[in-house]
Amino acid sequence: LMQQIVKGAPADVFASADQTAMDKAEAEKVVQPASRKDFAANQVVLIVPQDSKLGIGSLKDLTRADVKRVAYGNPSSVPVGRYTKGALEAEGLWDAVAAKGVPAQNVRQSLDYVARGEVDAGFVFATDAAIMPEKVKVAVRVPNRTPVTYPIAVTTQTKQAQQANSFVQYVLSAEGQAVLAKFGFQKP
Repeated sequence: LMQQIVKGAPADVFASADQTAMDKAEAEKVVQPASRKDFAANQVVLIVPQDSKLGIGSLKDLTRADVKRVAYGNPSSVPVGRYTKGALEAEGLWDAVAAKGVPAQNVRQSLDYVARGEVDAGFVFATDAAIMPEKVKVAVRVPNRTPVTYPIAVTTQTKQAQQANSFVQYVLSAEGQAVLAKFGFQKP
């Protein structure tokens, strides 16, 4: 989405699932730095198909021979992929898991791979896992050294600055936070 805004796609507000994308948006001068605020927090989780018999209960279990395919977002372009890679590197497991990796274009694709049983496990955000409780279950809450926080900012190209700022304020308000909480997001 940020790349589309850089290329001129119309947008009044940009929200991201990680700080890296917002940092890039600031560097590209497509958002107003003073308007940047964290509006939500999430958790990376490792999910497995609901009917999985593999007994995956730790990140290290992903290195077992019976675990063949693991989905994760592409770390170069997908926020959950960056968090996943960082967590696995911290545990010394990235190379072993990447060898079994099925990179996804986005977090929902990773969720779909697991829900359809095309992979043995996958990394998603907790809010995504909650969408399909009948098809996937959380096996591990992934420890992250970097908090999973979502920033929001008004774009520099907005032609409706007042409305864009009002929207950001709504998202940050108690009412906006209550809406986010209904979908499993935490306060930043």
